[in-house]
Amino acid sequence: MTQRKGNKMRIKESKGVFVSQADLIMSYFKKNPNKEIKHPEVVDWSVAEYKRKTGGVLRDPDRAIRMLAQSGQLIKVRKGVYKYDPEHISNRELHEFSSAQKSKIFKRDDYKCVVCGKGIADGAEIHVDHIKPRDLGGEATIENGQTLCAQHNFQKKNYKQTETGKKMFIRLYELAKELKDERLKAFCASVLSVYEEHDINGHIVWKK
Repeated sequence: MTQRKGNKMRIKESKGVFVSQADLIMSYFKKNPNKEIKHPEVVDWSVAEYKRKTGGVLRDPDRAIRMLAQSGQLIKVRKGVYKYDPEHISNRELHEFSSAQKSKIFKRDDYKCVVCGKGIADGAEIHVDHIKPRDLGGEATIENGQTLCAQHNFQKKNYKQTETGKKMFIRLYELAKELKDERLKAFCASVLSVYEEHDINGHIVWKK
């Protein structure tokens, strides 16, 4: 099943989860675990599979493969060759959101990026992001997840925009309150007070 919005299409699975380019590409690697796959092979398959399912054109699969390797989901064997090793990422998957969790987070956030408000209806590709990063011990829980469009997910990881940062600290502050983590709560409050002091991103309201 597919859904068309403007000139863009998204693949839709039976349980309502919209598959990203990365998910599509990963499905090929998961069907071929521990196989060293050359870059053109997976690109050709992904482009053909996307066209078969949607009738559309897969945009920039090369970048999606690179990002999968950078995030640790794929192993770069050598230039232009990647593989998926289930054992290598088994520990990482403990901190990955399940399809059911993604669905709940998307629904809670109305299928829109919490930063810019763009979503599926606008033709944007959306992702579930860890509010508290995995590298800092962030877990794959509904409370620690947020919906970001592909652009802001990339910017959060690479540019740390002030707007993205403020929303992240607000969510983290609320999570700390729920967990009764006074130390983390105080830290977030201190950071958010700096935003207020300098009148940065005042349109994003923080309720103490």
